Amino acid sequence: MTRPARLENAILTAPLVVFLLLLLGFPTILDLVYAVSEVRFETLRSPSFAGLSNFTAVLGDPEFWRATWFSLRFAIVTALAECALGLFLAVYLAPLLRRAPWLLAILIMPMIVAPAMMGLMYRLVLHEFIGPLPNLLYAWFGTSPGFLTAQNVFTTIVVIETLQWTPFALLLFHMAYQSIPEDIREAAAVDGTRSWRLLTRIELPLMLPTIGVALFVRFIDGFRVFDNIWTLTGTGPGGSTTSLAIYIYVAFFRAGEIGEAVAASIMLFGAAFVLLFAAARWSTRGVR
Repeated sequence: MTRPARLENAILTAPLVVFLLLLLGFPTILDLVYAVSEVRFETLRSPSFAGLSNFTAVLGDPEFWRATWFSLRFAIVTALAECALGLFLAVYLAPLLRRAPWLLAILIMPMIVAPAMMGLMYRLVLHEFIGPLPNLLYAWFGTSPGFLTAQNVFTTIVVIETLQWTPFALLLFHMAYQSIPEDIREAAAVDGTRSWRLLTRIELPLMLPTIGVALFVRFIDGFRVFDNIWTLTGTGPGGSTTSLAIYIYVAFFRAGEIGEAVAASIMLFGAAFVLLFAAARWSTRGVR
């Protein structure tokens, strides 16, 4: 890259860099100070230096690792389920959506609902005593599973998350599927390629970048999940639905352990940064 080109890039990116520094600079510095300090709400203005004790306390807390395992498991399961179901719907409904594109607006309506509102809605629907679904199942079959018990709550929140965010994957995959040039399909049809072979050997490989992006976005969103689980179950029975975000929230606002909460949030930020950096390197691999 020539010097004028580098100068032009620097000038064009300067407003964004300044904006990010103003938006994130002071909170980041404050977080770093609190992460290495012994601080509570009473001592917010006068924290005392504590070194790496907050990080040591968090890493030695079994609840932190339990929350990390929950977030990781939840993110992987929901990302795979949403993308698999979204891909199936995008391919299966392609002829229908091509004739009636307005149906796509109806199909993506679940993701318009605020996640916190979705959690509250299902909390009422699935409540053991007043929820309509348990009562209907009991009236029809004489029994009803405890949707929000420790044994079933993980499956319940995975299903709810999948129902809400599969439309996001459907939208991405529908656009990617429709953008495949028709002459490729026509050439394959002339060669006698069957539908299944066309899908697996031609269409899916062309959609792989979109599939990778969708999986990554849904994984990140699932890993940092907070609002819908918090309004649905809170920390859950026996802490079974405590995600990393909920762990940090409880440590900060309920236990008042500000230093440890900030230390945990910095570790979460670091993990997210590593994932984003790896994804950026993978997406630009071979592009020079």
